[in-house]
Amino acid sequence: GGCGAMEASAKGAFVLGNLAEVVERVLGFLPTKALLRAACVCRLWRECARRILRARQRVAWVSALEPGPAESHALVRALARELEKVRVLPQTVLYIADAETFSGHEECHEQKKARKRNSKETAIELEKLLPKRCQVLGLVTPGIVVTPMGSSSNQPQEIEEGEAGFALLFPKIDGVKIHTFHFSKDLKNRVFDESKFAEAGLKNNPDLRVVLLFGYNSWKSGATRFLHQIVNPLNEKSIILAGGQVESFTSLTSENTSAQPGDACGVVGLAFSGPQIQSATVLLDQDVADERTAEAAMQRLKAANIPEHNTIGFMFACVGRGYRHYKTKRNMEADAFRKFFPNVPLFGFFGHGEIGCDRIVTGNFVLRECNDIKDDLLHGYTTVMTLIHLGSTK
Repeated sequence: GGCGAMEASAKGAFVLGNLAEVVERVLGFLPTKALLRAACVCRLWRECARRILRARQRVAWVSALEPGPAESHALVRALARELEKVRVLPQTVLYIADAETFSGHEECHEQKKARKRNSKETAIELEKLLPKRCQVLGLVTPGIVVTPMGSSSNQPQEIEEGEAGFALLFPKIDGVKIHTFHFSKDLKNRVFDESKFAEAGLKNNPDLRVVLLFGYNSWKSGATRFLHQIVNPLNEKSIILAGGQVESFTSLTSENTSAQPGDACGVVGLAFSGPQIQSATVLLDQDVADERTAEAAMQRLKAANIPEHNTIGFMFACVGRGYRHYKTKRNMEADAFRKFFPNVPLFGFFGHGEIGCDRIVTGNFVLRECNDIKDDLLHGYTTVMTLIHLGSTK
């Protein structure tokens, strides 16, 4: 019996050390962290692991909707737990968390903070969990829109109060380039140097399809004017622009954010380039104030015929909308989105101003003809709904 067991073990070792098809099939069941550890065993396993990771091109996400102990934010705990199970290797991460509990302000009383944390410390905790070469953009906002983990068809939630957040994990995707950028207002110069657009890949880039823009410290003098200086040159029919004004940005690992003055204002964002990317966006203005008009707006977005597989939805809404705008009925816009897009995950925030318009980028067709007049992209008391399709998956 002992000899038989040894012989079987030897055969198993031969198979796992020589037959790439078998090794790749077995390793394919592993989440990314375990797969990276297995890649250290031998050259064959390393090559198989690389092929598996290259094939995993679907965006993953981690959601946090439940408050917990005061020591760390729910998103930190969720990310620490779920990264052990994630099946992609993140190359770019966008995380957004609620401003109050992220930095522990919600229990302040007479300048005494009940929560022993601040936004910088929490951001460092999050960044330590992610791969070192990963580019990270982190934002904090007054409210969160998030789809719970498990399935892209889960009901998205509008979390206007309380602890919440999400992290979108973008792997390396064939034919798609995603990069972060940051423009900070120069207090000594009122004119923005537009050569910085080219440096950031936002000009002279024929494959640029979508730019998500987030203004911060919008209360500062000159912040709105600076945002116009960024948005106006990018206001082209071939590009989707969407986003809004956030409370602050907490992570941008491509640069040393500590060098930025705490009261500076500026714009951060993500740019999506690639000929296979398709996108569409609609603007829900103040007149959209009930279930019927909200669903009519989603119907216009549906009419863009953006493929729904490998697609992400974004919702950027004013803090004045939500259940207050819809007369105490909660989750109205997220519910309307889910009705027309049953399998597209939705993410976003409630902020202090919105960026966007009605536009489709799939060719030359646009939702609204503007007769060569530039769209007005900066709004208040509105909601911007955006779809980004990252191409077909293998």
